[in-house]
Amino acid sequence: MDRTQREKDGERKQPDDEAVHLRREINLLSATAIIFGGVVGSGIFIAPKGILMNSGSVGLSLLVWALSGILSMFGALCYAELGTSFTKSGGHYTYLLETLGPLPAFLRLWAEFMFIRPAVASYVSLAFGHYVMEPFFAPCTPPTVLVKLIGALALTLVVAVNCWSVTVATRTQVLLAFIKMFALVLIIIPGVIALAKGKTENFQNGFELDLITWDKLPLAFINGFYAFYGWSSLNSVREEVKNPNRTFPLVIISSMVAVTVCYVLVNMAYYTMMTPAELLQSEAVASTFANRSLHGMASVIPVLVALSCLGTLNVGLFGSPRMMFVGARDGHFPSIFSMIHIRRKTPLPAVLLLYPLTLLFLASGEIYQLINFSSFARWLFVALATMGMLIHRYRFPLHPRPFKAPVVIVVTFTLVCFFILALSLYSDPWNTGWSCALILTGVPFYYLTVKRFCLPARWRRAFNSCSKKLQILLEVVQQEIKTY
Repeated sequence: MDRTQREKDGERKQPDDEAVHLRREINLLSATAIIFGGVVGSGIFIAPKGILMNSGSVGLSLLVWALSGILSMFGALCYAELGTSFTKSGGHYTYLLETLGPLPAFLRLWAEFMFIRPAVASYVSLAFGHYVMEPFFAPCTPPTVLVKLIGALALTLVVAVNCWSVTVATRTQVLLAFIKMFALVLIIIPGVIALAKGKTENFQNGFELDLITWDKLPLAFINGFYAFYGWSSLNSVREEVKNPNRTFPLVIISSMVAVTVCYVLVNMAYYTMMTPAELLQSEAVASTFANRSLHGMASVIPVLVALSCLGTLNVGLFGSPRMMFVGARDGHFPSIFSMIHIRRKTPLPAVLLLYPLTLLFLASGEIYQLINFSSFARWLFVALATMGMLIHRYRFPLHPRPFKAPVVIVVTFTLVCFFILALSLYSDPWNTGWSCALILTGVPFYYLTVKRFCLPARWRRAFNSCSKKLQILLEVVQQEIKTY
């Protein structure tokens, strides 16, 4: 009888195993690699220059790093609550949909795929290209065209991996996360040794008030937030995480504490070997540091940094397509983007959509311009999501919340985000203004295609025909099992 029952259970489970859906393959180690790998990437090697440039002094730049880490921890705790309160993937999009309604959620989706993710992926690709080519052209700057070409090749590789297999993408992320940690330790140890030997001249008179540029200070924090951003990466893939109620708070808190300590130590290490002027002149800060402190191992650092950038690129192209996948599943984007490859079990159309858009940004952009351009929109929606979380708490006090962030942390983080965003509009009105304008271009699209489908019948038929042909070509179908 028992054997017969087991056979029946096996027959019952078999269709689920063969059905097309996104599987729960992200364990505790993979989740840690996604958070740590999403945060630690190009930011720690790009942002020091931007933070020093906009803060004006060594002491204030280190303070900006520490405060950015603390505030990012506040945001991470908010997203730990959101990740355990709502069972759907999609990250920011899902939280805005559940708390503030469909229009803000659609605008987040629109902004993510029109310019936020392409801009982020392109400046990470540019950073990869800089660090790959820097050893071959030192002490000169690598040709811009060559840097962009190498960045495009890295982007192509990461897109291919994420189209091929979820398992390969997560295992790649675990490996790259260990490489990132090794790169940070390799920088921190010589810095600690130098400090022990008394190399503290660059820290003397660290807070020179006459050098502080108060109008640009918000941009220093935007660069700091950029370096710490990535703690929401896991929220985009919530339906693929094993035991999410335990995994989210544990992984997010431990990863952010470790990253904040590492970032402050790395920047202190930089200043033991470089003066502020030398750091501002350097196109590849970690490489300049390695040339002065590691000598025989100096050539290793650019390779490690490049691999670190590759890890960040992989996290972004792993998580963002899930946002589009969920949005399309909810009817906010064409249904072709809610489909999964029948054998690879990856959201292939959503991953492929990012590729040409990112190449366009990569060909036309510059790192610091792209950071300011994309960061404003990204942090605007983060602030709206945490504000929405407060509204949702008030409206639905009995909603299950396995993890709950203290209200003072949520309020503080939300207010700081809005304050920084307001000041950044003043400090860099051109890039932030363009960012706002591009977000608002999604409003007419929402009312024409989502709120009321107003497209002419001929256009609909042509679009449906094109979707069917793409579905056959890409070998994709709708999800067959509900995973939330």
